[in-house]
Amino acid sequence: MNIPLPHSVLAATSGNFGTILVIFLVVLLVVALIKTARIVPQRQAYIVERLGKYHKTLEAGFHITVPFIDRIAYKHSLKEVAMDVPPQFCITKDNIAIEIDGLLYMQVLDPKLASYGIDNYYFAASQLAQTTLRSEIGKLELDKTFEERDTINAEVIAALDKASEPWGLKITRYEIANIKPPQSVSDALEKQMRAERERRAQIALSEGQREAQINVAEGQKQEVIKQSEAKKQSQINEAEGKAREIELLANATAEGIIRIAQAIQQEGGKDAVNLRIAEQYVTQFGNLAKQTNTMILPQNLSDIGGTVAALAKILDTAKQNPASSIIPPPLGR
Repeated sequence: MNIPLPHSVLAATSGNFGTILVIFLVVLLVVALIKTARIVPQRQAYIVERLGKYHKTLEAGFHITVPFIDRIAYKHSLKEVAMDVPPQFCITKDNIAIEIDGLLYMQVLDPKLASYGIDNYYFAASQLAQTTLRSEIGKLELDKTFEERDTINAEVIAALDKASEPWGLKITRYEIANIKPPQSVSDALEKQMRAERERRAQIALSEGQREAQINVAEGQKQEVIKQSEAKKQSQINEAEGKAREIELLANATAEGIIRIAQAIQQEGGKDAVNLRIAEQYVTQFGNLAKQTNTMILPQNLSDIGGTVAALAKILDTAKQNPASSIIPPPLGR
C-alpha cells in the first residue's frame, strides 16, 4: 500500500535534486574549461588527437581544444636531452673484452614524428648507440681505442643521426665516458707503462752520461790544444831566441873579422899576422904533444918559416883583391 508523502518532504527532495544538478553542471563546466584551455610551456610541444587521430601540434602558448573530443596524446620537450648509455662489453680487434659506457645528447625536432615514428625513441637511440659502438670497437685494437675516441664518437653520431631522422630526432653528440679493460689487461698495461717510464729514465740517464763524457772529452781536447799551442809558441820563442843568438854571434864574428882585416891592412899588420900564425902553429903542436903519446911532426920541421910565408902570401892576395875576399859581411835581419 502506497503512503503519500507530505508536501514538505517532496519540496525538500526537489530542492536537494536541484542543488545537486547545479553542482554537477558547475563541475562539468569546470572540467570542460580545463579540458578546453591548454597552456603549453616554452620549449615544449603537445600532440593533440581528435577522436583517436592526429589533429595538430600545440606549440608554446595558450590554446583552446574541444572537450571530450580532443585529447593531449603526447608531450615532448624540445630541449637538448642528455641520456646515459648503459655500460656494455665490446670485443676489440685483438679479442679483448672491454667495458664501455657513454653519454648521448639528442633533441626532438619534429614532435609528430617523435610521437608516431617510433614507440620509445629514448630506448631506440640507446640501443642503436650500443650496437654502433660495438661495431666500431671491433674494428680497432685495444691500444687504438684509447687514442681514437674522437673518431669513435664521430662514427656513432653519424650512424645515429642517419637512423633517427625518421623519428624526428637530432643526435647532437656522443661521448665515451669510460673504457674499462679487464683487470689482467690493466695490470699488463700498468707494467708496460712502468717499463716505458723506466726506459725513458734510463735513456735520460744515458743521455746525461753521454753529454758529460762529451763535455769531459771536449775539455781534454781543449786542454791538449792549449798545451800544444803553448808548446808551439814556446818552441817558436826558443827558435827565435836561438836564431837571434846565432845572428848576433855571426854579426859579432863578422865584425871581428872585418876589424882584423882592417888591422892587417895597416902598417905593420902583415908582420903581426905572421908572428901570430907562427905562435899559433907552435902552440898547437905543443898541445898535441901533451895530449897524446904519439908525436905528429910536419914533413919539413925546419920549414916553419916557409909555412908562415905561405900564409902571408894568402893575406897579400886578399889585400890586393878585396872583391874575392873570404871575409863575410855582417849579418842583419
